[in-house]
Parts: sequence; structure tokens; C-alpha cells
Amino acid sequence: MPTLNWIGKDKVINHHQDVPFRILDHRYTHGTEISGNMIIHGDNLDALKALLPQYEGRVKCIYIDPPYNTGNEGWVYNDNVNDPKIRKWLGEVVGKEGEDLSRHDKWLCMMYPRLRLLQRLLAEDGAIFISIDDNEQANLKLICDEIFGSSNYRTTISWQRKYSVSNNYVGIATICEYLLVYAKSAAFLSKLLPRTEESTARYSNPDNDSRGPWKAVDYLNQATTAKRPNLCYDIINPNNGQIIKNRAKAWKYDRTTHEKHVQDNRLWWGIDGQNTTPALKLFLSEVRDGMTPHNWWPYEEVGHTQEATKELAQILTVSDEFDYPKPVRLINRVLQLAADSDAIILDSFAGSGTTAHAVLNMNKADGGNRKFILVETMDYAENITAERVRRVIDGYADKPGTGGGFDYYELGEPLLYEDGNLNEAIPISKIEEYVWYTETKTAHVPTDIPHYLGTKSDTAYFFFYKRDSLTTLDMDFLKTLSNTAARYVIYADVCALSDIDLERFNITFKKIPRDISKL
Repeated sequence: MPTLNWIGKDKVINHHQDVPFRILDHRYTHGTEISGNMIIHGDNLDALKALLPQYEGRVKCIYIDPPYNTGNEGWVYNDNVNDPKIRKWLGEVVGKEGEDLSRHDKWLCMMYPRLRLLQRLLAEDGAIFISIDDNEQANLKLICDEIFGSSNYRTTISWQRKYSVSNNYVGIATICEYLLVYAKSAAFLSKLLPRTEESTARYSNPDNDSRGPWKAVDYLNQATTAKRPNLCYDIINPNNGQIIKNRAKAWKYDRTTHEKHVQDNRLWWGIDGQNTTPALKLFLSEVRDGMTPHNWWPYEEVGHTQEATKELAQILTVSDEFDYPKPVRLINRVLQLAADSDAIILDSFAGSGTTAHAVLNMNKADGGNRKFILVETMDYAENITAERVRRVIDGYADKPGTGGGFDYYELGEPLLYEDGNLNEAIPISKIEEYVWYTETKTAHVPTDIPHYLGTKSDTAYFFFYKRDSLTTLDMDFLKTLSNTAARYVIYADVCALSDIDLERFNITFKKIPRDISKL
């Protein structure tokens, strides 16, 4: 499989592992309590890592709209990668093609570790949709093949983002953008799209067939008579007795199937019954309840950027801060294909909050319980991203609110310092959640038993930690354990048990903080 190399690749392939794990600092709740919806303000690389303990392998649908690297976006590379070539990029606005010779290297260095974490968060039957344009589409395809696996590439969708082009434009106008679609595994199956009124209107019942509306389907094969002689035979028009012979093309069905069609009155010879070639009646009641999606998304179906700008202007007065927002209908189409009624949907380049808007609309329309997680790095996360979601929930202009709610977070302090010591300002519950995740790779469910984290695969986990005193794993502590398990993993500051006792009780001792794994 072809791979892509660029300046700094060897330093960022595993950079996501060097990013410190930060807790999420809850600031407030808007609307419904315990909604499960989240808006996080902070660097999205740090935020994605902070989501791992609760959400690794649980996100059904990811949509991201990263910088397109056009040279006009003013984005800055700020990842703290320990490499002199990369550190000199810090704080620099990425320039245009021909002006900044490392612009593609910077973009790839920014995207790679984020995609690595997004891949971990994605559920086995989940999919990621990535908006992009011609500037980085080819590069993005290659690194996604590397991270998600080329076998998990599903398609590249062309979205018609413009509905008109100025006659004064010189050259070939670009009216499309793309959505690259990757699955986590073969378990992802795209859903059918809801049948539209237009598609249903193609079915009618001109002969009052008792089986209901139908549409005429071509009876001729694309293959020639020479290629498919087994599908060549005479057909009789029952209305006039005319014998219809094959000309250039064979029939689509063999003789036995054709005779069944005749017996079942499934052939249509036109309104006057005199057509020289029959058609097959395909009944609406026989087609599946939905439409096959395809990779051409015209603006009539999913909206365009001008529609998105008007949508945002109806809600907020800051629509001019977003040059090319995405329309709600575009994200709605993504959700139709990839999000169940109880799916978790993640957008780590949240911008104005269109993804949350689409999720809330869809939940209101069908009574679903989808959850959104938005991450926004910029300072407008509160007064634009969250404010838009608030107004969608509560209602704006003449539109009624969708209901629902969300919790707003800021990125908190690191759980472990660079020297490996625990940050004692972190709530113990957050430390326990982290330790349980590093041991089991599952989300932690708090217990009422002191120091007991839970049991998984016949192993009981304990985190014997006190903020203001040393803890000792000894016989006195063992006597306090009411849980019986085949094996035990016990964290403490000191172990006073002998190796013989540890083996006798099937205990693995882990020293705090030395043996706390780093993500």
C-alpha cells in the first residue's frame, strides 16, 4: 500500500501518546439534566485524549470539518512536538501555496495524531466522515488509508456546495467539496435513505392492478444477443399476437422466468397494449423501505454554503466569522447514513455547532436519543458554538426549540505531571476512572465500596489511595476486602506483603504513582 512521507512524520506518528491526559472540568449544564451531550472548549488533541476513558470504541458516527489549508484560513500549528524542525513552526500562521513551502507538512502533522485518536474512539460498527477540498484531499486519503486501513475506505462523496458560478470567473470553477468516508471495520453498514416523495411519485397504477402502484422496468439486457444466446427467444404480445424477436440485445430474464412473468401478469405493453417490447412491472410494495445512498450529493438534497450562512444568521449575528459554514441538511444526511437513534456523534472541529443542531433536530423529529460531543479549540466555543446550541434547544426567531440539553466543559489540569507524579488537585473519582480505563479499556462505573474500582474477567481492581497520607497494602487492608475474585490488582503507595503472600492470594501489587500507566 502506498504511504505518504513528509517533514515531521516520524515525530507525530506516536505524538498522541505523548500528549498529557487532562481531565474535563465541568462548568455548567444547560437544559435537561444528564443529557449526555457535551461541548468541550480546548485543544482538540487534548480533548480527544480526555474522552478515551469514557468513549473509546463507543462513538458510532464522527463528522469533522478541519481546516482545508487554503492559505486564507489563518490557522496556526501549535502542537508541542519535541522536535526542533517542528517547534520552529509554533505560533506561525500557515501561509499560502508558494509562500509557505512547509504548509502541507504542517497540516499533515496537525491531522495525523488527531485521526489516530479519532480512530480509537470510533465504534467497531462506526464510520467517520471528513469534509475536505482539493487542497489536501489527496494527502488526507493517503493518511486515512494508513490509519483506518485502505480496506475500510468506503467512498468519497462529492457535495455540490455552490448552486451558481459567476460568468466573470476565469478557468474551471470549483463547485464541489468532498467527504471522505472510512469505517472502523467491516461491521459498518450504511443505512438506506428515507424514500422521498419524488421517488414514490415514480410509481403509478394506470391499469388499476390490485397489487397497487408500480413502475416499468426495462426488459432488455445490456448484453448483446451474441454474448447471451441463452437469453434469446421469441415473445408474443398477447394484445395483438405479434411475435417479438430479439434484435441487438438479449432479454434480461431467461425463458422460464419470462413465462412466470406472463402468468403473473407482470408485463406491460403500454397504454394501448401495442408496444413492440414489454416492460416489467415493479410494484412499490415489493421494493425495500428506503433508497440506496450514492456519492453525489446535490445542493437540492443537502443544501449549500449560502443556505448554511442564512441558517447561522437566523440564530446568531456572527455568521460573517465563518466563511463556509456547513448546512444542517448536509450533516442530517450523514446522520441518516451512520447514526442509530441512540448513537453517539462526535465533531472535534465543531465551529459554529452545526452538528449539534442536526442531532437535536433529528431527535425531535423521530424521538431518538442521539448524543453529541462537540470540541472547539477557538475562544468562540462559548459565545458562538455553545450559544447556537442553546438557542436551538430553547427556540430562536420563529422556530420552536428542540428541547434537550448539554454540559459545557473546559480542559482541566493534567492527571500526571511530566515527572510521573499524581496531580493531587485532581478529584479522586477522576483518577479512579483513569486507572480503571488503563487496566480494562472500558468506561468506569463508580461503586459504593471504598477503593474498589470493579471486577472484570475474574479480576478485582482496587485503588488504595489517600490524598494526605501513605497507603500500605498489608494484611489489615486485605481483611477489609469483601469482594471475592480469582485474582486481584491492588494499587497502593507501599506493599508490606511478602512475595509468598502476594502469590498465595493471587495479588498483583502496583505502586502509586510509578505503576499508573500513561495513555
